[in-house]
Amino acid sequence: MNLLDAGRHIETELIAFRRDLHRTPELSFQESETAAKVANSLKALGLSFRTGVGGHGIIADVYGGMPGRIIALRADMDALPIQEETGLEYASVRPGVMHACGHDAHTAILIGAARLLTGRKFAGTVRLLFQSAEEINAGAKAMIQEGALDGVDEIYGLHNLPTLAAGEAATGYGAQMGSVDRLEITLVGKGGHGAIPDQSVDPIVCASAVIMSLQTAVSREISPFDPVVITIGSIHAGEANNVIPHSAELTGTVRTFNPDVQRSIPEIIHRIVERTAEAYRCKALVQYIRQVPVLVNNDRCVRQVESVIDRMIGRPRRMTANPTLAGEDFSLYLEQVPGFFFWLGSGPHTDAHLAYGLHHPKFNLNEDCIPLGASLLAGIALDLL
Repeated sequence: MNLLDAGRHIETELIAFRRDLHRTPELSFQESETAAKVANSLKALGLSFRTGVGGHGIIADVYGGMPGRIIALRADMDALPIQEETGLEYASVRPGVMHACGHDAHTAILIGAARLLTGRKFAGTVRLLFQSAEEINAGAKAMIQEGALDGVDEIYGLHNLPTLAAGEAATGYGAQMGSVDRLEITLVGKGGHGAIPDQSVDPIVCASAVIMSLQTAVSREISPFDPVVITIGSIHAGEANNVIPHSAELTGTVRTFNPDVQRSIPEIIHRIVERTAEAYRCKALVQYIRQVPVLVNNDRCVRQVESVIDRMIGRPRRMTANPTLAGEDFSLYLEQVPGFFFWLGSGPHTDAHLAYGLHHPKFNLNEDCIPLGASLLAGIALDLL
């Protein structure tokens, strides 16, 4: 039985496994039930594995029976703090928590790959990484610190894409996903009566100036050929309409495609925020927190995977991926070893571009992608080994 047929042969079980995970989602670093279900599936296959790696992560090795390289395959397991609105019969039973990014499907896909690989003869080992906490950009780092990549030669992963039809895949060379950094700003002024502003130092007016000034970092200090986004996502200040508060707190995210820009932009942000605050008589406290680097695919690994995809599903069903400034902590693995991350279509077979996107409360994954994803991951590993 070829891998595509073998994947379809276990489709019913994989979909049932995914729906069970979808019904009981768990937030980052809370994936204990999910990990237990993964462990039970691996145990049923007779695989040895480690649990509790980098949170609730699991590492399992599939031995091919002959010595050779180690190829890693990764899936993430965590859900999001979103109230589900799909109306599915297997919708989340946990208020305010939802698998709105399809990590339940990723987990089922990697379990499927494990089933397809177990018992086959090949030279080397396939290491399966079931990872916690991708959504908060912390799981991959924790897994690496606890030895997930020890001895690994290459690593591969995928992410479902609801705006790409199920049955298709999308690949790209070089930088494909943006770096992710967190920005925390506290502006300290002097509180007072809203009707007597001259006796106060207003941090809210200062905050509005800081937000607008930060946009000049992108428009006037960084090349237009280097995509960058600076977004302030939250502002907290004050409790009453007639009171000038003592301080204002802002948080934001910074995304880039160029590692050099990621290294240089903290200095720019510090300067703009601190000097703008000074102009408004406020004191600025800036924390720039690095989270994950730019996701950069290895060209050789891309070519390898593209040849596998083309043989398995046909060249017309492989699209060219559009880079995105959305982040992925898979990039941390790629800093350590060569590898490749690609998109797996998970949308409706017609008008996929109209589907609800990732992180939407009505996100609904086309489950046809699950057996195909399992077959593709297994095919990539077997082709390399």
